Amino acid sequence: MTADIVAHKRHLLDTCYSEIAAVTDDLELAMTAQQALASLRPDVANTYPDLIANLAMQVPDDLCLIQTTGSQRLIAACICSPSYWDVRTKIGRPLRAIHQPVESMNVKIGDTIERFIQNAPLMQPFERRNWFIHDDTQRFHNEPDTTMKNGPERWFIRSERETLCRIHKDYLLFTINPRFQPLPDIANYPEAQQDLLTTMASFDKDEIEYFGGLKKYTKVRTYIDNLSSPTQFDRLC
Repeated sequence: MTADIVAHKRHLLDTCYSEIAAVTDDLELAMTAQQALASLRPDVANTYPDLIANLAMQVPDDLCLIQTTGSQRLIAACICSPSYWDVRTKIGRPLRAIHQPVESMNVKIGDTIERFIQNAPLMQPFERRNWFIHDDTQRFHNEPDTTMKNGPERWFIRSERETLCRIHKDYLLFTINPRFQPLPDIANYPEAQQDLLTTMASFDKDEIEYFGGLKKYTKVRTYIDNLSSPTQFDRLC
């Protein structure tokens, strides 16, 4: 873990702990789940009140502990690099409620997510990618950003490496680690431009709103369209 991420996490945990780390009000469940998590790193330092926060200081990723049974509630989490969500509004809630701001997400893939978590093999990690577009490289965005500064030529793609691993028959560990790349760099990758346009074309109203609203959505699509369109000089040649 790099020194800047260590400093970022430590600053947040030391100054606004309740905005970063949380466990469910079901204290017996929280204790049992975190004991399962402790078995992965029994020698972790006991610096902060919750084990999930102490473990999050050992890795660059943010950590979420999710039930694999029942409504699959978020039991414990330490989120130092959120993108448009606040752990205080999510802790203790079922996954379907957590995804509620994008209602169509539950319709499209809610059942698939639930089945995966129910049936994931023990101690076998899986990886996926998620992405957003921000106007800076700040790691902490716990509220939607509807006032993007500058234009797309100054924006960044935030790529989130996410892993899922069932650490116990009843609990799954979900991790998130963001990386940033200037959006203009996509000019060098025509296939990536087309992939981005194809993905954005599939967004419904809920997804556009979650993305940052129609204005931001339109700006990004127009910017990528212009990159991928031939210039007048190209047409003459």
